Amino acid sequence: MIVTLIIVCEIGFWVLLAAGLSVRYLLKMPRAGMALLLCEPLLEVVLLVVTAMDLKNGADPSWKHGLAALYIGYTVGHGHRTVKWLDGHAAHRLGGAPKPAGPPRYGMARAWHEGKVWLGTLLAAAVATALLQAAMWYVDDPSRTGSLESWQYTAWRAAGIHGLIALTYAIWPKKDPAEAAPATPEREKEGVGR
Repeated sequence: MIVTLIIVCEIGFWVLLAAGLSVRYLLKMPRAGMALLLCEPLLEVVLLVVTAMDLKNGADPSWKHGLAALYIGYTVGHGHRTVKWLDGHAAHRLGGAPKPAGPPRYGMARAWHEGKVWLGTLLAAAVATALLQAAMWYVDDPSRTGSLESWQYTAWRAAGIHGLIALTYAIWPKKDPAEAAPATPEREKEGVGR
């Protein structure tokens, strides 16, 4: 049941997102569209409540409960950024707004961008860890909560791997090919005339 609800929440996220952006830009009703977009966190609240009720009713904590906590954490950590990104593109395609700027592609600007995205992953791991810890305290039986503890480690391993990847952008920043272009005779003439 928990896995089915996670799938329903994910589908519901995209349905509410599409509905909110359509109402906002196609029907030109920005407040109604924003109201639909603000309903998205309710999906995670429903998932949290159902997961807690499942544990209260005596279900053994399992990978399903861990996955639910990671899903909620990911939504908290990255959901806003995803909605903002899609809103910018919908405003451009459907509302006539200018095309949104993409993330920086080169240098330290790209490293800062990747670092900010990684902070979302850290937040996701922290939220998932807190939810899993609350579930372990709620069950209050260490012999039954081993799988939940392993999901805490999974959340932090994912954050660690993402952090290492983000760090590579700072250690080896990608160079702009326009700046690294070899000198041509025409460029040399431009430089000589100055």
